[in-house]
Amino acid sequence: MKSVVFLLGPTASGKTALACALRAQFPLDIVSVDSALVYRDMNIGSAKPDTATLAQHPHQLINLINPDQVYSVADFRRDAIAAITKIHADGRTPLLVGGTMMYVKALIDGLSAMPPADAAIRQQITDRAALLGWPAMHTELSRVDAVAAARLSPNDSQRIQRALEVFAISGTPLSELQTRNTPKSPHQPVFPFAPTLLALLPSDRAVLHQRIANRFDVMLANGLVDEMKVLREKYQLTIDMPSMRCVGYRQVWSFLDGNIDASGLRAEGIAATRQLAKRQMTWLRGMEGVESFDCLAPDVPGQLIRRLQQILL
Repeated sequence: MKSVVFLLGPTASGKTALACALRAQFPLDIVSVDSALVYRDMNIGSAKPDTATLAQHPHQLINLINPDQVYSVADFRRDAIAAITKIHADGRTPLLVGGTMMYVKALIDGLSAMPPADAAIRQQITDRAALLGWPAMHTELSRVDAVAAARLSPNDSQRIQRALEVFAISGTPLSELQTRNTPKSPHQPVFPFAPTLLALLPSDRAVLHQRIANRFDVMLANGLVDEMKVLREKYQLTIDMPSMRCVGYRQVWSFLDGNIDASGLRAEGIAATRQLAKRQMTWLRGMEGVESFDCLAPDVPGQLIRRLQQILL
């Protein structure tokens, strides 16, 4: 089978810069594995590569939809496989880069059979959340599906709702159903490529936390609040839309609505990003076949280049 290389890691681990460095050395084409980068006009808060970087190192699967639209995991899987197939046809190797682990799992393991939505049960959960709040619903989810709860933010209303709904309908935790993938066969494998999973994980979490704080400060200085103002003027957005649940954007929304002040925006934005990084690292450490590299090591580019030489040459 043809090779596919994954470069995964938590936010602020340096994935984009390393991916571009690797592409400069090898016949690689970059495919984004980031649920925030699919949205047009969400550039600063998503840490989207700038125009100059994209001109030199094009990224596929970014700027696909408007922020008021929805892009599902199934959409990603379809588009990623099409991109991988085209890259191979061009005689190059796909380098899938990002930190949206649900995308990675769906791509490699396939989509699980889930019960259909039940409007009545969903409404019950919504009504209960309106009374108790989504953090309380997250606690409730942790009692019936600790694995799913550990991967979700206490304010991720859509995914908490779906996990509770799945359990209410099926009596089976969502995390368990997600392991019941499409049966693999030698004739039609779920992922018909040979994946190499490379992960950037920090040897010192405090240093990663400082990187996260510094990066959020840069986002604020570069106009994240103004970007959010433009988004709210240009599109018919609501706080519950998937795009507005992206880390940073939710906190800026709250700031613009007057619910937090500037210091609260900074504190909550950094805290939410740290929580995201923690969930990403939990996913990575639980995945099989992952080769870890210290993203804080000065020679990590050289380590990755040597590893790709073994894979590709």
